[in-house]
Amino acid sequence: MASPTFPPAKDASTDPSPSSVPQAPKSSYTSALSPLTSAFSRFSQWRKSFDLPNPGTVENLQKEVKSTHLTNFMFDGARADLTKSLSMNPAFQVTHSFILGSQVSTPSYNFGAVFANNDMFLQGSVDHEGNVSARMNQGWAENSITKIQTQISSQAGHSMIQLEHDYQGQDYSLNAKAVNPWPADLTGIYIGSYFQSVTKNLALGVETLYQRPTPDMSDFTTSYLAKITSDDKNWIATAQVQPSGILQATYWQKLHEKVEVAADLQLMASPQRRDAIATLGAKYDLRMSTFRAQLDSTGKVSALLEQRFAPTFAFLVAGEIDHFKNSAKVGVGVMIESSTLTPEEMGMPPQH
Repeated sequence: MASPTFPPAKDASTDPSPSSVPQAPKSSYTSALSPLTSAFSRFSQWRKSFDLPNPGTVENLQKEVKSTHLTNFMFDGARADLTKSLSMNPAFQVTHSFILGSQVSTPSYNFGAVFANNDMFLQGSVDHEGNVSARMNQGWAENSITKIQTQISSQAGHSMIQLEHDYQGQDYSLNAKAVNPWPADLTGIYIGSYFQSVTKNLALGVETLYQRPTPDMSDFTTSYLAKITSDDKNWIATAQVQPSGILQATYWQKLHEKVEVAADLQLMASPQRRDAIATLGAKYDLRMSTFRAQLDSTGKVSALLEQRFAPTFAFLVAGEIDHFKNSAKVGVGVMIESSTLTPEEMGMPPQH
């Protein structure tokens, strides 16, 4: 009977199996950073365990209050906005705007165009005096957006360019902004902000402004921000404080599905000036109309009614009475939209 044969013993110098291949030594740089990356990974996991919401951007800190008050919607005289939609996907529309009879501005005409798709938003306009303004938003990711705004004016000192980038993390927001920057001598206005959710209802932040109008002049200002949101998102309170003695506090509440109220308080307590302005406002969203009313401590009572007779036609009436100055303003306007698209292209149900 023949004796069994066994394979020869492996020689480490000639065996190509993975167990015998010599391992490359770890980089000393990687080894040095390993504790830091491990600690950062554990810290990130610890933060995610809190499940904190994103607090929103500093720019939109008083978004709900501004939407309820009519300060940004108020006008006087007569105005007309004629909009024509040329495409829905991507969105493309042009607008003709006319303003005349205003007490605070001269008669004007403005032509604007808007183009938007999933990643980009472009907006441009030119008025009858040749002033051009443009805006571009480029989304690199769902939480990372670059914004560029520019204005070219025939008046000296009115032209500007603004570069901005927004980044929104899981529970924080970062923003960097530069207005009229000049790399040669670093003149311009530079703004940076950081907004962090501390709890599910409280967010705290800081915003720093650095102004350098000339190479031998500069100013550095920091403001502190706070935002409190209810669990059901039905009320929001915000505050912004500057060390120079300026405080702005707002409160917004949704009383009903169609009723919102908002209050704004601005205080200035500096050695040169002491002043305060309080504003109360309400917005009513009815079936085919929106009504805004506002009252402030300077004696102004304002109201704005936007009545939609059809989805493509709206009529506006605005009025303001200044009791302290014994003056009044009235404005009327129309907004008309038209489209060359079929109802199916506009996303509407087919007509039978």
